[in-house]
Amino acid sequence: MDNKSKLQSYSHFIQTLYIPRDPMPQQEPSYWLMKSEPDAYSIDTLKNDGVTLWDGIRNYQARNFMRKMNKGDKVFFYHSNCKPPGIVGLMEVIDLNIVDPTQFDKNSKYFDSKSKPDNPRWDCVKVKYISKSKKILSLPELKILFNEDELLVVKKGNRLSILPVRNDIAKILLEKI
Repeated sequence: MDNKSKLQSYSHFIQTLYIPRDPMPQQEPSYWLMKSEPDAYSIDTLKNDGVTLWDGIRNYQARNFMRKMNKGDKVFFYHSNCKPPGIVGLMEVIDLNIVDPTQFDKNSKYFDSKSKPDNPRWDCVKVKYISKSKKILSLPELKILFNEDELLVVKKGNRLSILPVRNDIAKILLEKI
């Protein structure tokens, strides 16, 4: 085989390996679980409001999870500190990196005297209502379905108000709500 034939053969080989790529690849949304006490802010309140800032988070790990969120991520709304606690609906992240205004409000229970407007400690995301569950997916049910490595909310002693949810687990949850 001469050099020209080798080059043509190689060129054909490379062309068969080429896979066209979307210039704007769409990332699959991530999933999260966010807790709220229903007497403080419930899924029904979100349904009426349509959108809300998820403010008042004063735990660094929970805040850092919020900082990893992207627009379009889906969030399971979880009612906590009630009987029974559990997943009650679904939200979507629509805005990111918003300075949490409650940290500067001296009348707010989330006021942080060490946080300054020129160097805020706390931020939040904006979420919108997607749906309310047909029935609550309770913590006891979640404990039957998942272990703590699969879904952190079932881990004994877990108190974080914002948790990541693996996509494979999220698909199962979506089928159940």
